[in-house]
Amino acid sequence: MASNIFQNELTCSVCMNYFIDPVTIGCGHSFCMPCLCVCWEQAPRPPRCPVCRETSHQTTFKTNIVLKTRVFLARRARPYQFPRSAEQMCEIHLKTKNFFCEVIKDALCFLCCKAEEHVAHRHCSTDWIAEEYRQKLLNQMRSVWEKIQENERNLNRETSKISTWEGYVTLRRKMIHAEYQKMCQLLYKEEKRHLERIEKESKEILQQLKQSEDSMDLKGKLLRGMYEELKEMCRKPDMELLQVRTDVLLCRSESVQLHVPQPVDPQLSSWPITGLIGRLDRFQVYVSLDNEEVTGHIPLFEDLRRLLFGANHPEVTNNPTRSKYFLAWGAQSFTSGQHYWEVYVGDCCNWVIGFCNDSWTMRNDMVLDSEGIFLLFCVKDDNGCSLFTSSPLLPQYVERPLGYVGVFLDYECGTVSFVNVADSSLICSFLSCSFSSPLKPFLCSGLP
Repeated sequence: MASNIFQNELTCSVCMNYFIDPVTIGCGHSFCMPCLCVCWEQAPRPPRCPVCRETSHQTTFKTNIVLKTRVFLARRARPYQFPRSAEQMCEIHLKTKNFFCEVIKDALCFLCCKAEEHVAHRHCSTDWIAEEYRQKLLNQMRSVWEKIQENERNLNRETSKISTWEGYVTLRRKMIHAEYQKMCQLLYKEEKRHLERIEKESKEILQQLKQSEDSMDLKGKLLRGMYEELKEMCRKPDMELLQVRTDVLLCRSESVQLHVPQPVDPQLSSWPITGLIGRLDRFQVYVSLDNEEVTGHIPLFEDLRRLLFGANHPEVTNNPTRSKYFLAWGAQSFTSGQHYWEVYVGDCCNWVIGFCNDSWTMRNDMVLDSEGIFLLFCVKDDNGCSLFTSSPLLPQYVERPLGYVGVFLDYECGTVSFVNVADSSLICSFLSCSFSSPLKPFLCSGLP
């Protein structure tokens, strides 16, 4: 009974083997780090303990040094329940080979270590050197796991783009067609060329996305295969582990981690629409801003679900080093007619412009999936800047505008359009909207 209790204390309940790189979660249960990572990878959030099912909110783990030491000491004591290779006996001195020579990569007995041909070599206890090798493998496993997660995130992004790409291109064609419908029929040939170019570019980009997805899928399989190989090597008994060329395995692991495929940044070209800005200028209005404020709170650029502002918001802490943002909305509301205004965004990467209803501006927590908001926002990310539209949140795969952005509202037709003034091109449009309340111009921009 005592030996079973001893064994259970040192056994991972997921793999049923002795711990490697043990970690302990909030409920007190311990697992091998690799087992817990794999177990929680596809688990619903927040994940639960595999034993007691208690919810865990931990995102980072540290090795349980006490438990790791106990496993190591148990290996040294070599109770019968620990798997191990048969003890090797020195044929010359008839002594157990308890030492490992780093030069010849073989086990020796104590007397052989003192022999002339080995006395200058580095010798360590087989237990200690095996643990040192295991630690190198574990360090490599953590690195491989990080690459697995990076590749998985990239793969999910690519798969998401592929699933929505054709729908986005269809919508963009409708946007372009809607703009040309408002123009002179003499532009029919220009519209035809414009739409044909979109079709050609979109097919090329879709092919790039699919190739990228295949490359990431293959990379993920290679990384996971390496991870499993490292894990199995860690579980080997000391002498078996020492007889394997771990340096070769580590080199292969580092090689597999190189060149993790990066996501494709799809972007359709934007061509000028003849007469677009001239037509919109006829509806230009002066927009006076109300409720202007400068806030040190990061707006939606850190959280693509909502816009946070206001000095007393409970989820935001004041930080004097945080970037400043200018936030305002129009003093007037629009309930009918056609209205056009322009905003200078320069080369700023973080901004939001568009229209919103009165009720949304009165909330301290501006949720972006609310009804009655028609916003275009630019967000700085790792790869540069990306454009999105709100409600629902959709990426816009066109070049980021520099300089002036025009915003056009046609209340009766139910459209809101955003144009790049510099090259007279369409950024995006909200089509066939149903405006059920007055709309106010809205602006939020990062300050230099």
